[in-house]
Amino acid sequence: MAAVPKKVAERLVAGLKRYQPILAAARARDVGEADTVTIIKDMLADVFGYDKYSDVTSEHSIRSTFCDLAIKIDGQLQTLIEVKAIGLDLKDTHVKQAIDYAANQGVDWVLLTNGITWRVYHLIFAKPIDQELVLEIDFCALNPRAAGDVELLYLWCKEGWQRSMLGEYHTQRQALSRFFLGALLQTDTVLDVIRRELRRVSPDVRIDTAQIKDVLISEVIKRDVLEGDKADEARKKIARAANIALRTTMPKPRKAKEDAAVEVDAQMEGG
Repeated sequence: MAAVPKKVAERLVAGLKRYQPILAAARARDVGEADTVTIIKDMLADVFGYDKYSDVTSEHSIRSTFCDLAIKIDGQLQTLIEVKAIGLDLKDTHVKQAIDYAANQGVDWVLLTNGITWRVYHLIFAKPIDQELVLEIDFCALNPRAAGDVELLYLWCKEGWQRSMLGEYHTQRQALSRFFLGALLQTDTVLDVIRRELRRVSPDVRIDTAQIKDVLISEVIKRDVLEGDKADEARKKIARAANIALRTTMPKPRKAKEDAAVEVDAQMEGG
């Protein structure tokens, strides 16, 4: 994760110190959703660095229905925010309506929060539309002196958003997801490595990669890792990466012809 700029880090630390007691007091009073929205708008400005008047709106209409809050940067819709009362425990079902709204607008990110818990979801544009929980933060449990906690807040603040930090964090999590690793275990490259190591351990046993793959699929990797949209997307991503790597390693036709011409000229001069 990239280092947090000094001025941003100072703002995030000050925001933690200021709003942790405010949120604790609001939870003790069990304030309603409207008051929670007011606190969230202040936090988006004071902690996360968004302009309260130009970046944050509570009047974004989607199919004649208004979402709680939305963030726009330079007039472009970036994300939708679903707010619940501070005393309400958050559930994935609470974000379903916002996910549907975001999908209709082609927005990739949705935030669900009650002020204390902040959940960041990434949309999966499949059939049906699905969502992936990328990040969950307990704001009141964060330590202002812990660099890792400040870095988590940086992912969602305006400066981090403009540098696509949240997207990079999501990509890293995907690379370490069980779906990605499960798909990677089935590639020819990894199967060849496993076969080579098995032959080293048991040189007298004949094993081919097809047998190894069958055992991985039937006995080692859980079925939910092998099936479904997330598993399919992981396999497609690995296949795309392999194709890109193959194209970059293949010599360009023009370059190959130029090299051949140089070689012929050298031979003629030598002759």
